[in-house]
Amino acid sequence: MTRLSAALRGLATTFAALLAVTAVPAASAPATAQARHEPRAPEDFVALRGVDPTIIEEMRYVTAHNFVGERVDGYRQPLCILTRPAAEALHLAQTRLLRQGYSLKVYDCYRPQRAVDHFVRWAEDLDDQDMKAEFYPDVDKTRLFADGYIAEKSGHSRGSTVDLTLVRLPAKPTRPYHPGQPLVPCFAPKGERFPDNSVDMGTGYDCFDTRSHTLDPRIEGVQRANRLLLKDTLEEAGLVNLPEEWWHFTYKPEPYPDTYFDFPVSAKSLSGRR
Repeated sequence: MTRLSAALRGLATTFAALLAVTAVPAASAPATAQARHEPRAPEDFVALRGVDPTIIEEMRYVTAHNFVGERVDGYRQPLCILTRPAAEALHLAQTRLLRQGYSLKVYDCYRPQRAVDHFVRWAEDLDDQDMKAEFYPDVDKTRLFADGYIAEKSGHSRGSTVDLTLVRLPAKPTRPYHPGQPLVPCFAPKGERFPDNSVDMGTGYDCFDTRSHTLDPRIEGVQRANRLLLKDTLEEAGLVNLPEEWWHFTYKPEPYPDTYFDFPVSAKSLSGRR
């Protein structure tokens, strides 16, 4: 009996040890799953193309043609995501512009916080000035935060802000950007700067320069008229312009005025939501 009891005790000890070993992966599984989990968009976020497929989308931050010079963190697909009220406001503006022979073209819409963090890291790296010649030729990179070009938070992350321009119809294709190609200042005459199928707004998109201020007095004639057409049409649809950037508009009232989201820019962020 003593030997049997000892054997049983040994088996019990071994079984308990096996349970402990096999329990480790089960306990760590939720943490592993959580590490792979990506946040999803709330139900009232939509793909713009699902609301108005006629609006042209040229999503710059999924490409290398931007002031960072590479695809920006969080941009998985060339997709414009917005809150539904903002998307519907753009649809209203687009309907009016189509009658006049124009189309909206969006460059950026919802922007995840991780993308903003990428901008901040880039701005702090003073050695990385690969795209200076085009996007901030007259601005010292040490001034990007102080001058308001880069910030730790962006209204885009709240989901109702969009960067956009006008294109005269029928739209011509935009020549693709090739990394390493010669760069021209974003405020150069339209025929000299990077070719864009948009109308002439006086500067290119994301031009870190005071010429980008919507009502900058140096912008005259057709360029000023183009800016005002964009501004007036969007404001009639419920979007408000940021005076320092002719391309930047926010739908008001914002559904999420105090929330900064971080779900990736991808169709998956809009699927399987509850």
